[in-house]
Amino acid sequence: MASLPVEILLGIYLGLLVGIIPALVSWGLAFTFKYFAGVTIPSFGVAVLAIALAGVNGGLLAFADKSITSAPNAERVVTAILVVTMASMYAHAKGDQMGAELPRRLSLDKIREKTLSADVVEFVGGRGEVHVRVVGEVADMEGYPPLSEELRAEIRGEEFTFPADLRISELEERFEERLTKTFDLGDAAVSIDERGRASVVAAPPFSGLSKRIDDGDHAVSVDALLPTGLARGDELTVITPDAQARGTVLSARSNDAEAPAVDQTADPVDPDAGEDDDLPAKPVRAPTTDGGEGRLTVGVTRTDAQPLLRASEAKVVVESRGTRREYELVSLLRRADQRFRRLTVAANGALAGASLGDAAIRDTYGVAVLAVRNGSDWQIAPGDETTLAAGDELYAVGSRDGLDAFAEAVA
Repeated sequence: MASLPVEILLGIYLGLLVGIIPALVSWGLAFTFKYFAGVTIPSFGVAVLAIALAGVNGGLLAFADKSITSAPNAERVVTAILVVTMASMYAHAKGDQMGAELPRRLSLDKIREKTLSADVVEFVGGRGEVHVRVVGEVADMEGYPPLSEELRAEIRGEEFTFPADLRISELEERFEERLTKTFDLGDAAVSIDERGRASVVAAPPFSGLSKRIDDGDHAVSVDALLPTGLARGDELTVITPDAQARGTVLSARSNDAEAPAVDQTADPVDPDAGEDDDLPAKPVRAPTTDGGEGRLTVGVTRTDAQPLLRASEAKVVVESRGTRREYELVSLLRRADQRFRRLTVAANGALAGASLGDAAIRDTYGVAVLAVRNGSDWQIAPGDETTLAAGDELYAVGSRDGLDAFAEAVA
């Protein structure tokens, strides 16, 4: 008979050797019951089954069997039993945990609900930010003309900053929107990994200035004395000797060759202003004129276009667009620790076909549905009788945790 330490080491070796299969069975049972039935099976029962599978005299009863405890290799056998027991209970705990955490429906959409890796988050002013950059070659979108090499290089050099708590799917949507606005792209598709690296497929611009003109308006260019800070989207009045015309700035350039051109960059309003911004949106890129003599292109009605075409020079008066009330609402909600979110009802979601009253959304999730959109039809402050259908967009307000739980139900 070997010494006690050697017997214990041999017992550990024997337990690991014969305990692999019982541990896998323990994990499989725990995972299966938790994943499909939501039930946690007793770990003691799993341990007894695992030791029985290991072939050690009927499981834990071996501790009371004198033929085992009085045998010359008793220490080895008892140690093996303990090793198998601990291995099976550990495997049971991990299987139960995975069954609880694993999404019920595995899909790419579920994976994209994750946020970026924590080690790529930077904290600025107490708020987490992530920098998402384009990596690799910018691919051409099938069915569209190829991108020019110059445009492809500009897109490849882009990097945008977003709030750190956005999910990957939301980051992809915002990145696509920024690229489309910045470069006037016809279309764009973005895929972002957990390291904040974006792969881009894009289509070139279909048209330039015509995309910015409202239906029924005309674009007219005039020479004028431009105010300092004029930007695309500003509303103004153009005064000529014959008439006064109100319109919206489509592009502007000072005669100074080094002055920035308003028409070659993104809108001065940040397209990402929303649930995570405390203040009115900051510009992604804020191109403005430096003032002085220059050329202005403005969108006006057909009636106002004729006097501007006849004028050799015009005067410009910029008008206030008022306060961005929607951003004030965002700020008030944040101070009350509330958020708002747009969600889409999935075809296989729990809410598809259910009414708001039956779903008891406010009582269950602590979330209020402000509006429901089905195509072009809107329901503001919908009642309990409103029935939800797959594809409906819900605009909800509530706490972050409540909205996360509600999003799971909607999806």
